[in-house]
Amino acid sequence: MDIGVISVRYARALLKAAVGAGQEDKVYHEMQTLAKSFIDVAGLKSAIDNPMLSKDKKKELVITACGGSVSEIVAAFIDIVLKGGRENVLLFIANSYITLYRQHKNIIRGKLTTAVPVSDAIEQKMRSMVERRAKGTVEFETEVNPDIIGGFVLEYDTYRLDASVHSRLRGILSQLGR
Repeated sequence: MDIGVISVRYARALLKAAVGAGQEDKVYHEMQTLAKSFIDVAGLKSAIDNPMLSKDKKKELVITACGGSVSEIVAAFIDIVLKGGRENVLLFIANSYITLYRQHKNIIRGKLTTAVPVSDAIEQKMRSMVERRAKGTVEFETEVNPDIIGGFVLEYDTYRLDASVHSRLRGILSQLGR
C-alpha cells in the first residue's frame, strides 16, 4: 500500500479522535514538534526504524521527539502505530495530520520576506490583510533576506506578490537586453 495513503488514513483517524476529545490543538503542536524533531535530529528516523530496538524504547523515543510529554490521545496513537509496525511512516503521519488540521481549522501559511526587519505593527497589518483576503487564519512567518535589496515578497496559499527592488531591477535588465 502507498505510504501517502497509509499516512493520511492514520492522520485522519488521529484528527477525528483529537477533535472528539477537544484536544486537536494540543495534538497539532505535538505533531509539529515531532515533524521538526525528524528534521533536526539526523539519527531519529534510523533509530525508530531499527528493528533491534524494542517497541517500548521506540515509544519512549517518539514521546521525547514529541516534546517529552504527550496527551493521552497521542500516547495511545503511538501504541497503535507501533503495534501495526508503521513507525517507518511516522513522519508522513505527522505531516499529514498537520495538513488535515490546517484544512479543518481553515489555516493558511503565509510568509513575508523583507530586506530589513519589520516592526510588529507592520507584520500585524500584513497578517490582517492576508486573513481578510484568504478568509481564514494565517500562520505567519517573517524572514529577512538582504538580497531583495528593498521592498517585500508576500506569499500565502498559491499567491505571491513580489514587490522587491531585486525583481524590479531584474525586470529592467531583461527589458534592456531585448
